[in-house]
Amino acid sequence: MVTNPRRERDRSQREQLIVAAAREIAEEEGWDAVTTRRLAAKIEYSQPVLYSHFSGKGAIMAAAALEGCTEMAAHLRRGAGAAEDSRGALRRLAENYFDFADRHPALYDAIFTLASELSFASPDSPEPLKDAFGALLETVGPVAGAYDPALYTETFWAALHGLVTLERSRRLPAPARAERVGMLVDRFAVGG
Repeated sequence: MVTNPRRERDRSQREQLIVAAAREIAEEEGWDAVTTRRLAAKIEYSQPVLYSHFSGKGAIMAAAALEGCTEMAAHLRRGAGAAEDSRGALRRLAENYFDFADRHPALYDAIFTLASELSFASPDSPEPLKDAFGALLETVGPVAGAYDPALYTETFWAALHGLVTLERSRRLPAPARAERVGMLVDRFAVGG
């Protein structure tokens, strides 16, 4: 079957418009405010048009999460190679991670805290998920020492995610962030 390039381009642009609108609403009001009715009104298409692109809100959130992983990977890599040593590289990575979570709280939730249709941590995970983990692994893996680099990276990431989540929920005071990051970095920079 021959596809019409213009039709495919239009379809792709509509999908991007839907995801962008969902992200905007979510960042302003949270994911609970994102409904197909609200999205349809915002982008001036009917709800059936939305359903012709996405099976529902979960699929839209998954598309947003994939975009977010691509953006996060690029954000995590910023300045990582410019650090003088492993401690500096880990600190920069942790600061970039916190910065991404601070700037995009709803997107962070779509990627890491809300139920998702995406397959994480498996060989068939979508490439943006693998790339986001790869951005962490590039910096953390080299300091793993005797430990498996992927497991070491997962553990560092879990600690970062825990700190972000506890700080965002006001279980940890934000002013101590730099000190906590310093402790985390000191522990992980020594490897195995």
